[in-house]
Amino acid sequence: MGGKYRITGDAYPRMRRPRHRRRLVLAGIGAVVALSLAGWGTLQLIDVFTGGDKSASAADHKRDCPTVKPSAAPAKALPKPAAIKVNVYNATTRGGLAKSAAEELKKRGFTIGEVGNATKAYDKKVPGTGVLLGAPTATDGSFTVLGTQLAGTVQKTDTRTTGEVDLILGAKFKAFSTPQEATAAMTALTKPAPAPSPSC
Repeated sequence: MGGKYRITGDAYPRMRRPRHRRRLVLAGIGAVVALSLAGWGTLQLIDVFTGGDKSASAADHKRDCPTVKPSAAPAKALPKPAAIKVNVYNATTRGGLAKSAAEELKKRGFTIGEVGNATKAYDKKVPGTGVLLGAPTATDGSFTVLGTQLAGTVQKTDTRTTGEVDLILGAKFKAFSTPQEATAAMTALTKPAPAPSPSC
């Protein structure tokens, strides 16, 4: 090509892409990244404020479970001291112990039966405070009430069919529980127990 537009020398003009297209591509990628980060941050905030899936499921479970006020279970009916006939026996070497113990129990409302020395099976063979001996049915009533008067007694049953109970005083017997202690123990036994809460 000659004349006015003749090309001379080694330099040739280069054909370049318009720069505005590259900027558009970069801007689009940046927008996608920004939106992704914003979405991820939103999910994290939701988890923080709702406590995650576990808290939500626990709340749903709580809503499904009916609210029931815990009711007190009825207390077990125990016999009155006057309805319990007690035979008092002394298995120690101290004289007159059975008589004095029987008089104290009588003051506390118990009905007293026989009073005397323990049989050969128990004489000087009770190392603790005492033994409560009676029919198997006494374990749910008479033993419980009489046991509030003397801590540390051992409960045993035999083949008798009557409702009377034997109190065999042992080597460690010193005195009965105080009336206040016995009353507190009896109150704790007759106090209704709270019923278990329903599980859903």
